[in-house]
Amino acid sequence: MITVTEIIGAASDPRIAERLHQLEHHDRVEYLTIQGSDIERRRLRGRTDKGTDVAVALSRNDRLSNGAVLILSEDRAIIVRTNEQHWMKLAPRDLDAAVALGYFIGNLHWRVRFEPGAILVALDGPEGDFRARLEAFLSSGQATMVRDA
Repeated sequence: MITVTEIIGAASDPRIAERLHQLEHHDRVEYLTIQGSDIERRRLRGRTDKGTDVAVALSRNDRLSNGAVLILSEDRAIIVRTNEQHWMKLAPRDLDAAVALGYFIGNLHWRVRFEPGAILVALDGPEGDFRARLEAFLSSGQATMVRDA
């Protein structure tokens, strides 16, 4: 069993994302899926999708989140996923913006879904991290965030 006492960072953090991308190419990323209601807990046990037993024992200062990186080494990463996926919905201004946005998101290897006229990005970390990476598209008006009513 692996005991985790701190969070390394978020999978969406650019400094971490590249390392995770390399590990994914070698099938070295594991996911610890937890219930959305357990996200506030600081102590819990679970098993990753590859069978690794994990005990989480965090300090009061650390908080679990979707995309929290619990382990990051040269040969393995363990990332928290909640079973309640949240999405950021983006509407490109036109076809050119859609192609540029899709190319950019694809290079980041973000998980996506598509709806007519919109790209939905899986929030595997704090929404602010994703907004920061998309700032050039948002501030230029090439894309807007869509809030469903």
